[in-house]
Amino acid sequence: MKRTLQALNQMVNDGVIEGYVIGGAVAASYYLEPIATNDLDVFFQLAVSASGLISLSPLYAYLRGKGYEAEAGAVNIEGWPVQFLPVFNPLYEEAYEKANQISFDGVPVRTLTAEHLVAVALQTGRPKDHVRIIQFLEAETIKLTKLQRIIERHGLRFQWTEFLERHQLRANSGRSAGRPRIKS
Repeated sequence: MKRTLQALNQMVNDGVIEGYVIGGAVAASYYLEPIATNDLDVFFQLAVSASGLISLSPLYAYLRGKGYEAEAGAVNIEGWPVQFLPVFNPLYEEAYEKANQISFDGVPVRTLTAEHLVAVALQTGRPKDHVRIIQFLEAETIKLTKLQRIIERHGLRFQWTEFLERHQLRANSGRSAGRPRIKS
């Protein structure tokens, strides 16, 4: 993965994308036990053309020029399928702006915060996203008050309440989420 991240950093240096943030299972593994994944989710800010239009064509042309080929919704970069996901709504914009700077095998990268990973999973709402939220709650890696502020800012209260009820959980108050409790 080190070479993949170096290639992504080079894309920023070359001005193809303005920046990127790691999300998904790879980002979650920074906070949780490693999670099996088949790809690397990269949320990115695309450089805007002189006309003000946003096009993915320069991104894919750049990647093809470097010998990286598209395959099944991703681009294989140095052995890792990379899924490029443009920052497209206010939650993703906030998550992008508040991302943590980390080092992966000596390569500087940015990753979504634990709370933003949970909020994105909540907004996406797939069963595997719910499993990940439960993992974050069980691992006590999120600050519940911070998560609740994100949920409120982005209109996710209904999804949060529905998630807690569906999984028979009760969120604890305090700095971290603590272990979820089964409702009695």
